[in-house]
Order: sequence, then C-alpha cells, then structure tokens
Amino acid sequence: MTAARTYYEMIHQIERLHRRSLDLLKLELDRLKIDDINNVQSLILYVVGTDEVTVGELTMRGYYLGSNVSYNVKRMVANGYLTQERVLHDRRSVRVKVSEKGLQLRNQIDAIFQRHAEALDKSGFDPAAHGTLDGLLARLEHFWTEESEAIQPAADRAAAEAA
Repeated sequence: MTAARTYYEMIHQIERLHRRSLDLLKLELDRLKIDDINNVQSLILYVVGTDEVTVGELTMRGYYLGSNVSYNVKRMVANGYLTQERVLHDRRSVRVKVSEKGLQLRNQIDAIFQRHAEALDKSGFDPAAHGTLDGLLARLEHFWTEESEAIQPAADRAAAEAA
C-alpha cells in the first residue's frame, strides 16, 4: 500500500469513527425519548458545559461535521437548552450558556459517556493504547494545523495577485 493510500485510509477511518460516535449519541437520545435536539446539537451542548461562550468560540472548540453552529445554537435556544444574550461591547456577537433544561441533558450525556468509557474499559481496551492513540491523534491534528497555516498565506497571495 502506498503512503498516500495509507494516509487516505487513516482520514477515512477518522471520519467513519466520528460519524459512528454521532450515530451512537443519536441512539442514546432516542432511548431517552428526547426528540427536540439532535446528536450534533447535544454534542455542542456538552461542549458548552458550564461556560458562557460566543458562537465563534464554540466553533473553535469543536468540529461539527460542517454543521451550521449558528443555526444549531438558534434551535437549542428555541427548544430551551441554551439561553443567549448580546455581548455589550459587540452587539453583533451573542453569548450563550446552558439553561436548566440543557444542564439536565448535559448531565445525562455525561452519564452516557461515563457508561461508554466503562464498557470500553471492560471490553479489554488497553488504557496504554488509548494514551498512544491520543498522542498520535494530537500529533496528526498539529500536523494538519501546521499544513493549513503554511498553505493559507500562499492562498492569500494567489488571491491578491488574481485581483
């Protein structure tokens, strides 16, 4: 197998794992008979946690498979999972925080994640392997960040020259 093929397979596996984790979260929401929030929104809710954040900060904290974070936040506010208020020094910006209803669901999700972690541990998943995997994924993220930063200035120059 070529290096390019191995690289592609790795990317594809990461994408499938992310999708599968969202599928599992959806099944857990269905089991709890929660139908006014979707899996991506519940993950966003979990990421907000006990913080108060802007939509921009939230976008930087996680990657939501191309989902529109602003739209999802709007839906979660409408369904009572988040509250929002305008930022005083920048009226274009909105800060959100988890409501009481949202906190109850976040606690349920935390219990789900705890149950999954315990089941994974019982399945024979080696904690040392997790540390290795976590380190490899962190290095991959660092590599992609560096590559993006190296490419972006060149793309900016090309756009400026084309204008």
